Amino acid sequence: MMKFLSKVVNLKFNFLNHNFKNSKFKLLDVGAGNHSATRIVGLFPNCEYHGLDMQKEYSNDENDFAKMTCFYELDLTKLDYSTIPDNYFDVILMSHVIEHLYNGDKVLPILITKLKQGGIFYIEYPSKRSTRLPSMYGTLNFYDDPTHVRIYSIEELKIIFESCNCTVMKSGIRRNFYYIFAMPLRIIAAIIKRQPISGNIFWDILGFAEFLKVRKN
Repeated sequence: MMKFLSKVVNLKFNFLNHNFKNSKFKLLDVGAGNHSATRIVGLFPNCEYHGLDMQKEYSNDENDFAKMTCFYELDLTKLDYSTIPDNYFDVILMSHVIEHLYNGDKVLPILITKLKQGGIFYIEYPSKRSTRLPSMYGTLNFYDDPTHVRIYSIEELKIIFESCNCTVMKSGIRRNFYYIFAMPLRIIAAIIKRQPISGNIFWDILGFAEFLKVRKN
């Protein structure tokens, strides 16, 4: 039951479940921290998981690395991804990474070469709207995170993907209604635990993030 709920509620997992369900697929997770490998492979045991991040130890442990087929420790801004196989992956996830890159417009075309024909790319990042939201603990305004270096837009990224022979299947502001309905409970839980109320609780109702789902032709 918990696995089913995770696949439905979490947008990243819902995206994988919608496109692959129990079939075998090869995944490149760009920004592979926060025990992502264990969580994804636990839900999708037929996933061949490849992680990519600037630092290997970013909220990962031995159990996470045991779930990975490969881990690529590299700086995306250097634009050298020669260790990653070309035309190999069924799906690339890039969630809240590109805003940390000053040259994301150069990064994306190279990452697309790693995607096989018919493969799917999911990208999510803070919207321009986020620059006008209130500042809050846990990031509600784009500038709350000092490692954010550049604002991107659907229009800009759409041009990049289409110039790389990709079709944008869906794009827009992220609105996870499960998270929106759960807002009061999450606020109450933080108060009970005497924890600060995090800005990400309000992301979906205020339109903090944008996304694109893209298929390589």
